[in-house]
Amino acid sequence: MPIAEPMRRYLPLLVLPLLILSGCRPDDDPPNAFGAVPSARQLAWHQLHYYAFIHFGPNTFTDLEWGHGDERPEVFNPGSFDARQWARTFRDAGMEGIIITAKHHDGFALWPSEYSTHTVRESAWRDGSGDVLRELSDACREYGLKFGVYVSPWDRNHPKYGTDEYNDVFKSMLGEVLSDYGDVFEVWFDGANGEGPNGKKQVYDFPGFADVVRRLQPQAVIFSDGGPDIRWIGNENGYADTTNWSTVRAGAFYPGIPDVNDQLQHGHRDGDTWLPGEADVSIRPGWFYHRAEDDKVKSVAALAEIWFRSVGMNANLLLNIPVDPRGLVHQNDSTRLMEFREWRDNAFTEDLARGSLVVASNVRAGNQRFDASNLIDDDPESYWATDDGVNNASFDLTLSEPAAVNAILLQEYIALGQRVDSVTISVERMGTMTPVAFGTTIGNRRIVRFPRVETRRVKVELAARAPLVLSNVSLYDIPPTDG
Repeated sequence: MPIAEPMRRYLPLLVLPLLILSGCRPDDDPPNAFGAVPSARQLAWHQLHYYAFIHFGPNTFTDLEWGHGDERPEVFNPGSFDARQWARTFRDAGMEGIIITAKHHDGFALWPSEYSTHTVRESAWRDGSGDVLRELSDACREYGLKFGVYVSPWDRNHPKYGTDEYNDVFKSMLGEVLSDYGDVFEVWFDGANGEGPNGKKQVYDFPGFADVVRRLQPQAVIFSDGGPDIRWIGNENGYADTTNWSTVRAGAFYPGIPDVNDQLQHGHRDGDTWLPGEADVSIRPGWFYHRAEDDKVKSVAALAEIWFRSVGMNANLLLNIPVDPRGLVHQNDSTRLMEFREWRDNAFTEDLARGSLVVASNVRAGNQRFDASNLIDDDPESYWATDDGVNNASFDLTLSEPAAVNAILLQEYIALGQRVDSVTISVERMGTMTPVAFGTTIGNRRIVRFPRVETRRVKVELAARAPLVLSNVSLYDIPPTDG
């Protein structure tokens, strides 16, 4: 029986509430978030790639890696100290920030803390009136770098360490660091826990430490084995792994947790908490400066492999450059950083995917808003998405003319979660699509490498745990390194 015209007019108004009540969603709506998703501060951190770690303190002058806390403060005396040289070097190297060891395990503070007598105030440097954090934070602002701090809870010098009072002492010292030097983008907590001068260990109040950070620097991310914002990647080689989930099971990790390196490296596929990995490694064998290591600076080839295994595997790279006893970045390290910058510029400046034709096997509701062309529009907030229930799909890149390629960069729109389980890359050879590489997770960034081939068409096949949501694809012909 035909629907009367007045009834036809009101039918959409009757159907819409039923759709809402039944939980149905029109396919041309954005996909639902899937699983754990990043916070605003985590999303801001994900936009970074690469920043400097600086280990600097009494160990720089005593030739140690872990000081004992009994060194005389006067030993700290960098006669040519120049934080602007550090910042200028790292900016020119393409880095985005600096994290400094404000206090290492020996307890020596690089600022004149009111809560310790083992600080730059007691040193010979600047006649006791110097403040490394002040000069470095100022230099970071001058050169457009983010400023971060490593503050070790372990203190082999402080007389209160190992007592109930020490946690409050540490919170007070942390409060100084986070109140007096401007914006801090990352606070790095080491889980090391050894004996203090009284022979006792400390039970750390990490929740209380985090509360201080949240109160004084609410936009800063907190690093430790257990986060709460970013996790250690499980090794000091700078390597994430082929499978790297940004999600973990709540409560699975905590600062200083032993013997879970493999889990830290891979995350948890079924994780309910967003806790992405940061990969840390030193440009030399040691973390602090040692003259005997001046000729042991990592090669461009080694740094390139670290880049692929960190930034290219859903992690950020924290590269340590130990400042020397003069208070300067050593020429050998500086030269290598610039060589590495030149290699990256040559490798990633020309994106061969730009200007290509992108066609997907499925586009959400056939809506241009979710079209595969969003993958190459240089807009991180646009994305290709598939229909609800379509977890396996593919897209083809057809170049305007044949080109040599050997790597592809893929990025999920992680504001809606991490989804992809596997990736297959195929290229056209003599009219036939041939698989050349396979991968697992993507997350924020994944670089998949394969043997160099000249082609005009590249196919990407994806299997995921939910409808696909990808924001970017790039194609590169990455040059070899010189070793």
